[in-house]
Amino acid sequence: MITPTPLMRLVAGVWGFKTLAVGVELGLFTWLSRRRTATVDEVAAQFGLAERPTDMLLAASASLGLLEKAGDGYRNSELAEQFLVEGRPYYFGAQVRYSDLRTYLPWHRIEEALRTDRPLTWDPRVQKSMFDTTDPAMLAQFWDAMYSTSRFTARALAEAYDFGAHRRLLDVGGGAGAFPIELCRRLPGLTATVLDLPHVCERAEERIAEAGLGDRIGTVAGDFLADPELPGGHDVVLLSMILHDWDERTNRTLLARCHAALPPGGAIVVCELLLDDDRTGPPEAALMGMNMLVETEGGRNYSGAEYATWLADAGFVDVRTVRFDAPGANGAVVGRRG
Repeated sequence: MITPTPLMRLVAGVWGFKTLAVGVELGLFTWLSRRRTATVDEVAAQFGLAERPTDMLLAASASLGLLEKAGDGYRNSELAEQFLVEGRPYYFGAQVRYSDLRTYLPWHRIEEALRTDRPLTWDPRVQKSMFDTTDPAMLAQFWDAMYSTSRFTARALAEAYDFGAHRRLLDVGGGAGAFPIELCRRLPGLTATVLDLPHVCERAEERIAEAGLGDRIGTVAGDFLADPELPGGHDVVLLSMILHDWDERTNRTLLARCHAALPPGGAIVVCELLLDDDRTGPPEAALMGMNMLVETEGGRNYSGAEYATWLADAGFVDVRTVRFDAPGANGAVVGRRG
């Protein structure tokens, strides 16, 4: 018998997210990592909470797979220990914070976005894009979130696609450099260039220096939407979590520039949360598409078949899709310049 229980699970989705977000904001998982285990009373004392809300928070966190019961206390689950403890290589808390502080409240006005077809997190009437802002704190949150999401996604991509066949990577819209850093750490023969806006390149240079890869990863300040050409001298171009920000016309123009920038035999890698070809899922791609309604003017999530068509039309051959599981992408559409 069909029941409304699946609908109730959807209703409760926001409760789960906010439970995760408040745990990250408190620093609960980082503190528990140092303590190993803690009772309700110990957690309450640490964070200045009463017993009742502390008990509810810990029980809810355990129900979500973030904590585990250990005798009379709680400890981090493997998931929380790996991804919610500050300082871990693939710390994901920055993405949680950004979503909570930047997009959560605008999502409450989703009907407005549906009716106006305009973003909710910035105003196109006074800004050129979501990156055109005088709020440095918001930009810092955004780039930290993207770095948080991109590092593990880069690791998953590296396992699905052989970058070892390439020598020089151009990361278009590469942000703080998570993909080149991860890939160059794995492949000693690879060098890379991050192409992004000047203030973003500054942030990338900081991350690259921290990783000790300044001799292998460089930056080029530019605007891939406005510049008539992309930097040459690379045998693979990466577009990771870029094309879902823009409409089809913009994306086709960018792919043509990528084709022109590559030598014969050079490769392109489009890494995204891909919709199924029938546009019925998976949820992570379809819901990211809804988030593009909140955050962009023309963005949406596309299917692998759509990307394959655009790549072929731009002149790429041997187009194929590789699949993997990561927070920022579930696959990559790759092609070669003939």
